[in-house]
Amino acid sequence: MNKKGLAILMRTRMKPTNPSERSLFPAANEANKLVSSSEINQSNGSIARLAREEKNKSYSQKLNSSGNTYREFEFVRETMHSAISMNKTEVLDDVLNNFSEGYSSLSHENRRKLLLVLAKEYDLNRTQIRELIKQYLGLELPSGEKAQSSGTEEEGSLSAFYRTERNLRHALKPTYEVLFERLNTHPGGLKFLSILRADILCILTEDNIASLRALDSYLKEKLITWLSPAALELHHITWDDSASLLEKIVAYEAVHPISSLTDLKRRLGVGRRCFGYLHPAIPGEPLIFIEVALLKNVAQTIQEVLWNDPPIPECESTCALFYSISSTQPGLAGINLGKFLIKRVIKLVKRDMPHISTFATLSPILGFMQWLLSKLASQSKLAETETRGMAHSSAESFGSTFRENILEPEEERALLDSSVEFTAGASGMEVMWNLLTDADFEWINSARLLSVLKPPLMRLCARYLLQEKKRGKALDSVANFHLQNGAVCYATLICVYLSLFSMKFSSCEANMHSSKIFYQRKRFRSSIGTFLPEEDFGSAPVSWF
Repeated sequence: MNKKGLAILMRTRMKPTNPSERSLFPAANEANKLVSSSEINQSNGSIARLAREEKNKSYSQKLNSSGNTYREFEFVRETMHSAISMNKTEVLDDVLNNFSEGYSSLSHENRRKLLLVLAKEYDLNRTQIRELIKQYLGLELPSGEKAQSSGTEEEGSLSAFYRTERNLRHALKPTYEVLFERLNTHPGGLKFLSILRADILCILTEDNIASLRALDSYLKEKLITWLSPAALELHHITWDDSASLLEKIVAYEAVHPISSLTDLKRRLGVGRRCFGYLHPAIPGEPLIFIEVALLKNVAQTIQEVLWNDPPIPECESTCALFYSISSTQPGLAGINLGKFLIKRVIKLVKRDMPHISTFATLSPILGFMQWLLSKLASQSKLAETETRGMAHSSAESFGSTFRENILEPEEERALLDSSVEFTAGASGMEVMWNLLTDADFEWINSARLLSVLKPPLMRLCARYLLQEKKRGKALDSVANFHLQNGAVCYATLICVYLSLFSMKFSSCEANMHSSKIFYQRKRFRSSIGTFLPEEDFGSAPVSWF
């Protein structure tokens, strides 16, 4: 596929389509206009007869299809069994090919059935494990003096321990490990295993089955081993790469979709970098890729990165901003390749461009509006309950225990004063909730109200990123990823664009970004190292918040 083909593909994807206006057989539609009403009446009998024949034919096809589907499933199941139990290496490749091709042709339901068969029938032999444990517990452990002596009796006792331990290790490996190992060494097998795990994860979202969880956990451990950073190649993706690779960048970009061929060329051009991890077993397809902008300072908005033109000369840049990281393989979910990719890219950029001294991210803030609206609604209701003076002491106790005013007094006063012409409310929290859920968004034309809203939104967004936790982790998965990798949340930046607000305020999440800077201090130690001089932003994270 050449660059021209890629351009055509992108134009096709971007072209708006309306299914109701499209015809599958336009030529037939034109011909129908020429048919007179008398001809239609004459053909009614023929149409009815053809309809009955088609109905009978469709029923027989369904029966045949059902039988074919069953036979296809049984064939793939037998092929899978052969791939696990076969010892003849000369025909094993053909069997693995048949299994992967057959699996790909199965329906979702049959894939589910096959994976359940694999998880349950090719699991551990627990009867054998229990017997080996009994044998192991029945062995007499040599005392310290006996173990140090070199007598034949003690050597025999230790040999029994080693033998039983070896047998236990072997028995604790599930039978499906054989299939995974053989597929990993088979051409195209690693990619197929990724597809296999993606299907497992999909099924687990529908039904949390213990045996399938164990299958997923074991396969994940194997993939982590096979996809270690030592086995991956860091590739600098440029406009000169193959069109098939560039097509995958367009297809898998998950953070900021690529809008055109010009947009793609810009992201790979001067002042920009794109790096991806490649694996020899999956050629021409990055497992994960990251996009970098070379700037003078940390950008305040993503529009500065994507829309500003032209970029500054690279020799003048002092900041490398990571603004997008995307995984291309759903089956590799939970395998933290991003951490290693960021570390490798930072090392490479520092080597090639010593004038770069700051490394930061500009990340979208996921879930903030949902959290904020929920917080405003619940706290407004508690405040209303307290104000009314509920007769039941339990209700009063509940309100006093869980109620908090998430707005500062000066923020609440300013909000109440500036919002009179747009909405009303008993408290600042109620006013803010009304504004953020308003369907008309007339208030976005008020510069005064926008300036009043900005400080509390920034402060609450910082709280959402840094204080709100679930099981010890940040609620925002993107923030959690970067903070675990050694970043520090430097600033929360909010940009309001009328075109986005006019559609839906929740789309503001796409324009709320947090800057996280990678650097090392005693309280933020990371294996990434020191990438920002402490004197530049040493007190910013704490004093700003």
